[in-house]
Amino acid sequence: MSKAVHRRYVAFSDAHYAGNLVDGAYALKLFGDVGTNLSIELDGHEGLFAGYSSVDFLAPIRGGDVVEAEATLVKKGNRSRTVDFELRVVCRGSDGTGRAQVLEPPLVAVRARGTAVIPADGTE
Repeated sequence: MSKAVHRRYVAFSDAHYAGNLVDGAYALKLFGDVGTNLSIELDGHEGLFAGYSSVDFLAPIRGGDVVEAEATLVKKGNRSRTVDFELRVVCRGSDGTGRAQVLEPPLVAVRARGTAVIPADGTE
């Protein structure tokens, strides 16, 4: 099974809601980045994302967190790629004091499944 993983610090400036919460679109952007990484490694092309068949928001993402986005290939057609995504909070920031803790096990915040397509001639 092929996969790609990215880690990123969530800046406090990315939080837009009460409780220092980050919007769900933040996770989807990271899924786009890690999915593109996976497509390049599998096919030598960034691919074109067709859409999500499911997205589940399971836990909050907050400013000060460190998150890990993972894309895993689950099915490979002639040109289509079905990919499972998972965003985990691996470190949780505190209240802006700089303190944080490593979460063991990581907290699964978002899960999704989507489809990417590789152009027939390798171009868009």
